[in-house]
Amino acid sequence: MDTRSITATELTLPEKAALLSGESVWDSRPLPRLGVRSLVLADGPHGVRRQLGSGDHLGINASAKATCFPTSATVANSWDPVLAERIGAALGCEAAALDVDVLLGPGLNIKRSPLGGRNFEYFSEDPLLAGVLAAGYVRGIQSQGVSASPKHFAVNSQETRRMSSDSIVDERTLREMYLAAFETVVREAAPRTIMSSYNKVNGVYAHENSHLLNDILRDEWGFDGVVVSDWGGGNDAVAAVTGGGTLEMPSPGLGSALEILAAVDAGRLTEADLDVRVNEMLALHAWAESGEAEPVDHDANHALAREAAEQSVVLLRNEGALLPLAPGTRVTVIGDFAETPRYQGAGSSLVNPTRLVTPLEALAGSGLELGTYHQGFRRDGVADDALALAAVDAAREADAVLVYLGLDETRESEGKDRDDMSLAANQIAVLERIAAVNPRVVVVLAAGSAVEMPWIDQVPAVVHGYLGGQAGAEAMLSVLTGEVNPSGRLAETYPVSLADTPTAGAFPVEQESVVYREGPYVGYRYYTTADVPVLFPFGFGLSYTTFEYADLKVTGSGATFSVTNTGDRAGAEVAQLYISRVTEGAYRPARELRGFQKVHLAAGETARITVPFDDATFRIFDVEAGAWAIDAGDYRILVGASVADIRLDAPHKVAGVAPAFRDAPEPYRTGRVVEAADADIEQLLGRALPAPVQAGARLTLGTNDPFRAMHHAKSPLGRLVAKVLRSLIARSEAKGKPDLNLYFLYNMPFRALAKMTNGMVSMAMVDSIVRIANGHFFTGFGGVVSGFFRQAGAQRRLKNVLAADAPAASES
Repeated sequence: MDTRSITATELTLPEKAALLSGESVWDSRPLPRLGVRSLVLADGPHGVRRQLGSGDHLGINASAKATCFPTSATVANSWDPVLAERIGAALGCEAAALDVDVLLGPGLNIKRSPLGGRNFEYFSEDPLLAGVLAAGYVRGIQSQGVSASPKHFAVNSQETRRMSSDSIVDERTLREMYLAAFETVVREAAPRTIMSSYNKVNGVYAHENSHLLNDILRDEWGFDGVVVSDWGGGNDAVAAVTGGGTLEMPSPGLGSALEILAAVDAGRLTEADLDVRVNEMLALHAWAESGEAEPVDHDANHALAREAAEQSVVLLRNEGALLPLAPGTRVTVIGDFAETPRYQGAGSSLVNPTRLVTPLEALAGSGLELGTYHQGFRRDGVADDALALAAVDAAREADAVLVYLGLDETRESEGKDRDDMSLAANQIAVLERIAAVNPRVVVVLAAGSAVEMPWIDQVPAVVHGYLGGQAGAEAMLSVLTGEVNPSGRLAETYPVSLADTPTAGAFPVEQESVVYREGPYVGYRYYTTADVPVLFPFGFGLSYTTFEYADLKVTGSGATFSVTNTGDRAGAEVAQLYISRVTEGAYRPARELRGFQKVHLAAGETARITVPFDDATFRIFDVEAGAWAIDAGDYRILVGASVADIRLDAPHKVAGVAPAFRDAPEPYRTGRVVEAADADIEQLLGRALPAPVQAGARLTLGTNDPFRAMHHAKSPLGRLVAKVLRSLIARSEAKGKPDLNLYFLYNMPFRALAKMTNGMVSMAMVDSIVRIANGHFFTGFGGVVSGFFRQAGAQRRLKNVLAADAPAASES
């Protein structure tokens, strides 16, 4: 049978129900009767993570070797969608060679706070930049016959309680900030799948949120593919069918299928509704059989990884033109990160690289002369004066000192949010001592997120490589020596301190309700509107050459201007266009990115650049009308090298409508959202905020509460379990190797026991386990035992039905 022509009408009801959940950790359920195989899903935001042997959720088990490209936070600094598409094609090619059908990425959630533990996996604080780059990845991946799965849809901004939090956000902010990047990807790249997020959005879990998945994603944007749950992110299998969620992963055994069948039998779910989701799965199967990939060339992919890292390095400071370093410069290298580089994130995106070049190895071919290398500091943050003293002594006589600093694996990771924005104190102490004995210090940073730099005025040069992948060290040396002129520009703002951020003191949130009280004032939108000074503005980055902007002309179709390389060497500039409304109207940020272009210019060369306007350039979401509208009025068109470095400015009048908005509270008109009170956000939401849980109260837990909530459980046994988990996490962090599965367990809700145990636990058993945590041990334990046998029997009967269906149907 040609599997590409199969529709839901050819499946039995049990087969339909079974098809909507996985068979294992990484495989969808096959239909042998119809020749429909399992689809293989694998992590892959910056490299394919195809696990070998038995699979586990976070990749503690070994995975096949694959090219480790720079993380999305790194590539975002390239501002280059063509480069993103080339990386995507390489990812798709390697995925196909490893028999992967669906690559779970890219991640494109908005960086609401610098403390987001997974920020290294995401592109930007700006939805336009994130969406355009992610669309490039998706086009590239799918050009090789592999489905991309942009994630995590939607409003997924913190790791704390990530499976049981409720993102409470007003509709306009939802549309303009947190969904806009996904809209760009769907409209420009047509992904075959999208991954839903763990969290609730305004009270409804994302995988069953009909407003997100049906009203917006499918009906408004035209998405016709599969919505796959994040691993363990399913909540109610029946609600997912009607709400727009297609595939529940990993395998819940046949528990979800049994729930669906019971709902159909009771009339709570129609078979027609079920057929819609089944046809989405069958269409994905058909698409997976139709594509072909190019052969894998690991050498070429390593070269591409190096190019991507080179284009993404950001030169933050270069006083006295210390950089680039001339050939033969004798350098002392200090810092543990030079010997054991931090080149990728931690968690489900962890890639087993095909090769890895360390900074010390890269120095050998750089033209620089290595004097000595010293560790300088302990990676775990513990002060060690002997290490520091040896490093300081070695630094005294060097022509230049390369100090490799960064965030270690315990300071940013999937599964936990950052505690602060600081580098480890022992690193800063060593740096300050070195700067005191040698004025020619170059700080080389490795981190996936913004960091505070109270020490920056003590050093003349700072170069940020972010997390540069397996070839990142080579790329960095190319920039340090001038072989490559740095052209990376920050895709996120660097505040002076954490206290300056719009979410200071309110991120992450430990309780279930996570209120996005800053509204659309995220990142530079906040700093430019509220006039808050920053360390480095959005879009910032230095070069070894200089650029001049001129001759801005604005029409109804776009803006055109010239950029000239006025220096003595070739380089690339990222020209950025922002809009700023002048006339009164609905509240909006002072500046909003609406276009950009990266242009490579020889010394003295001039390029004429056009940034077109489109339907989204001046739009605003009219909450009262429930639709987008062109926000009429007088604007300034701002063109420059960063959001704070505007070189050209022209007026522009926009015809449209004046959307009818409720009067905005004062903090949202001025951007001073740190002053917003509960009543202000309630005015935007149009409803009351949930009442906070009283601190220290003993809680009656529910199935959607996380294990960490057992610290406040009524049962001493529950409190003991939470305490043991917390102590095990602390022990792993002390070793410098955080246990990612422990992070997952700590934040995992009780219901995930039924969603991630391949059918061993039913939801009825989960209810009984929760009873135990609430202090009813004997009735709870009895429910677990009886529930186990009921679940085993029900699943065995359904397996027999599925097996019996096959020969009967094939004979017909």
